[in-house]
Amino acid sequence: MRSTLYLKFLITYIVVGFFGIFIVSLVGNGLLDARIRGYYTDTIYKETNVMASEVFPEFFLTEENDREEMILVRGMEKQLDAAVWLVDTGGTMVASSTPNDYASPPSTLPNFNPAEIGNKRYLTGNYHGFFDNEVITVIAPVAGDSYITHGYLMVHKHLADVDVLRDNLMLIFYLVALIIYLLSFAILITFNLFVYRPLRKITEAAQQYASGNLEYTIPVTTEDEMGYLSASLNSMSNELKHMEEAQKKFIGNVSHDFRSPLTSIKGYLDAMMDGTIPEEMYDKYFKVISYETQRLTDLAKDLLTLNTYDNKGLILNYEDFDIHEVIRQIALSFEGLCKEKKISIDLVFATKTLSVWADKKMIEQVLYNLIDNAIKFSDVDSLITIETTDRGDKVGVSVKDYGVGIPAKELNKIWDRFYKSDTSRGKDKKGTGLGLSIVRDALKSHNENITVLSTEGVGTEFTFSLSKRKPESR
Repeated sequence: MRSTLYLKFLITYIVVGFFGIFIVSLVGNGLLDARIRGYYTDTIYKETNVMASEVFPEFFLTEENDREEMILVRGMEKQLDAAVWLVDTGGTMVASSTPNDYASPPSTLPNFNPAEIGNKRYLTGNYHGFFDNEVITVIAPVAGDSYITHGYLMVHKHLADVDVLRDNLMLIFYLVALIIYLLSFAILITFNLFVYRPLRKITEAAQQYASGNLEYTIPVTTEDEMGYLSASLNSMSNELKHMEEAQKKFIGNVSHDFRSPLTSIKGYLDAMMDGTIPEEMYDKYFKVISYETQRLTDLAKDLLTLNTYDNKGLILNYEDFDIHEVIRQIALSFEGLCKEKKISIDLVFATKTLSVWADKKMIEQVLYNLIDNAIKFSDVDSLITIETTDRGDKVGVSVKDYGVGIPAKELNKIWDRFYKSDTSRGKDKKGTGLGLSIVRDALKSHNENITVLSTEGVGTEFTFSLSKRKPESR
């Protein structure tokens, strides 16, 4: 469809181009002919009248200037490239000079009538048959100071000379017009190759992406803006494809994590209702049901938290607070779990108090998730170190454990939602797989970063930063 449209446009361009040149040449030929004829006649008319009124009158008053008279006549002939006749009032030829391609002048002009020119500047024709070709004839009276006419100066110029000059100029015009047309055609071809075709491919790609075909790839053959745009769209399609895959994976993980505890709860309840589980074992299975219910509650809570962080209209409740006090409170909340696993938490603070400017509830969530993660993957009878550092306008906070560590190949995956490491990282697999995603999104909403250093079998350290004071722009 688009190729046919472009072919039609190309044919139309060619037809209109040649038709335009034909029309312009037709009109231009007439206009140029009129302008050149006007130029020639004006030049001849002015030259003839000047010579007739200022130079030749004295030659009719004396009889000894024949040689000078001929020199002047021949000079006019050479200058105007025309036949020059000097006649008396009766039409007798006094002097003449003609180029080789002109007919020889007569000795007398029969029935000579200078008034035939009327109020016109020139006559056209063969001048009463004296010339084989059409000429322009200018007649100027030769008069002295007494305004008595002694004769007439006549100049005859071949019209063919005008046509030759016109044709030469039109040939130049045709050549220039052809060069411009060919250049414009070359520009059109270049536009087609480097703009139209790439844009057509990009348009096709956009339609493919809109229809859901994210596998479509635009071929990138250049390194210019079109190539950059094509590469950007290819990159965008890959990102969209990965996002779609991540969305499907996310939905699948959510469905699985909800289905498993629900299936377990329903199975135990059905077994209790139909008597498969005796009453004396109800307490045991009520605890199991309570545990699975808590898993569902935690999962729903984490999903709601992530949904809140994903909302671009999220409003952070910034305030000044002592980060050390928050760390103490969060660490204290894990006292029971630490005693159970015989884990100690060592607090290493840069100063007695250290204020930060952030959303307190979000930072509490960040610390809770990081400490919970550290405890979960620490060995029994181990140590967790929480340290703060003063970095000028920033405060650094690190949570370090000496547990199983993270394999190097999994470090770039730990921020993915629902990602859970293999069983070698510990036996505690109660997590939802959303904790570190929440940590990353919470800090990202503060325009802060978090980094991780980990060695498998040695331990893991998470470090993030917070602003110490309220920025002026906030």
